[in-house]
Amino acid sequence: MSSEEQKTSPSRKRPTTDEFRAFVATGWAPRSTAVTPRSDAADWAAKRREAISAAFPGDRLVVPAGGLKVRSNDTDYVFRPHSAFAHLTGLGSDREPDAVLVLEPRRGDDAPAGHDAVVYFRPLADRDTEEFFGDSRYGEFWVGARPTLEDVESELGVTARHIDEFGEAVAKDAGALTVRVVRDADPEVAALVDRARQAAAAASDTQQADVHAEQAREADDELSAALSLLRMVKDEWEIEQMRSAVDGTHRGFDAVIADLPEAVRRGRGERWVEGVFGLHARHHGNGVGYDSICASGDHANTLHWIKNTGDIRDGDLLLLDAGVEVDSLFTADITRTLPVSGTFTDAQRQIYDAVYAAQEAGIAACKPGNKFSDVHAAAIRVIAEHLHAWGLLPEGIDVEATLDADHGQYHRRWMVHGTSHHLGIDVHDCALATREQYNDAVLEPGMILTVEPGLYFKADDELVPAQFRGNGVRIEDDVLITADGCENLSAAMPRTSADVEAWIARTWADRSA
Repeated sequence: MSSEEQKTSPSRKRPTTDEFRAFVATGWAPRSTAVTPRSDAADWAAKRREAISAAFPGDRLVVPAGGLKVRSNDTDYVFRPHSAFAHLTGLGSDREPDAVLVLEPRRGDDAPAGHDAVVYFRPLADRDTEEFFGDSRYGEFWVGARPTLEDVESELGVTARHIDEFGEAVAKDAGALTVRVVRDADPEVAALVDRARQAAAAASDTQQADVHAEQAREADDELSAALSLLRMVKDEWEIEQMRSAVDGTHRGFDAVIADLPEAVRRGRGERWVEGVFGLHARHHGNGVGYDSICASGDHANTLHWIKNTGDIRDGDLLLLDAGVEVDSLFTADITRTLPVSGTFTDAQRQIYDAVYAAQEAGIAACKPGNKFSDVHAAAIRVIAEHLHAWGLLPEGIDVEATLDADHGQYHRRWMVHGTSHHLGIDVHDCALATREQYNDAVLEPGMILTVEPGLYFKADDELVPAQFRGNGVRIEDDVLITADGCENLSAAMPRTSADVEAWIARTWADRSA
């Protein structure tokens, strides 16, 4: 409902006559009466709705998809629904701007417990409307046919209603129940819910309006946090989506390796790598799950290097951190550090092998019963041990001293970031979970997390040997916690220094064959 307003001069609007309106509405073949088949995601989404329904019995839950966002004047960014909306409906890439999912509590003595799911959205317009031919943002002539109400009901197994009915529906009996809304998804929907709450509060006790408003915000925050936490343990369908995302990412990395010589030859090679991976991401799924980090040489020491403006040169390391987002919006997140010339130098191999050893320790800690924080603790200890063995820690500081959270942490100069995060429909999934629910939580089967230690030696870092400077290495894989340990979903992508060199050699040989 809160699609940003596009800007264009009213003087440029095309004149439309009554005669043209009548003409353009006629002469079309009948629309198909077939409806969209039930989505593979529908039953899984229904189970997620049941879980959130049980957490908030009797409350009206409002989960917007969000609206279109202007890129420039009268052009929009490609639409991506809010993650909570996608998770609870099964609607993924480019589906449905301005829609709102409402979980309406069943009421009445004879009503079964739980909620009924209603999706309010903008359905297909009739051909005799101005929207059909004249609306460049929503019209069928411009952006294609939208689904009908019947389509959405068939596809998702929910009740579908026109978005124009939402305002009245969300205000109905607002004083008789708690209404919760995912505020950040759509400010206009949140404002509409607030107005309904205020009206209900004013009707009952005007002097308590401010108290009601504060309590309402707390209720909203509780809903958003619960929806975030709901994604922490993946179901079977979600895991299969992640496998597909990892598979597509593997193909993208293969394509980048095959084209590395071309990236070197053309100049501005980081952009070439970004484009090659993006092509395969867009072909396999919806696109990239986040801006690809295509960092060559010293750029690899900037952790979120997404400018990708640099050259790629023989002798450099290319740190490629990229992931394919499939149409359901689940994304992989994988990093490989590749020697551009095909082989590591001795110094590069020394750094790489240290990071690999740290990652092996982190992956070994990925098992039920361990805490999430144990993954980082295992990996960072190996990082600290190597830094100490190389003589890089300050004099008198050993491994235990630098790992001291209160007085040490010297190793963080060369590995600032954490080793792991949850992964799924968001690249940093479950972001609203508390520390107790995230870092301090016990790992469970179905969780998917990254393991991604690194070492970063900036070109101007005078505390490290000259041969280390300007080299950054990160290795990242996507790991599924299983009943008896873990499964590295991206294990097919080579990780050891020798295997990476063989991967490059094999890919180049295949291309030249």
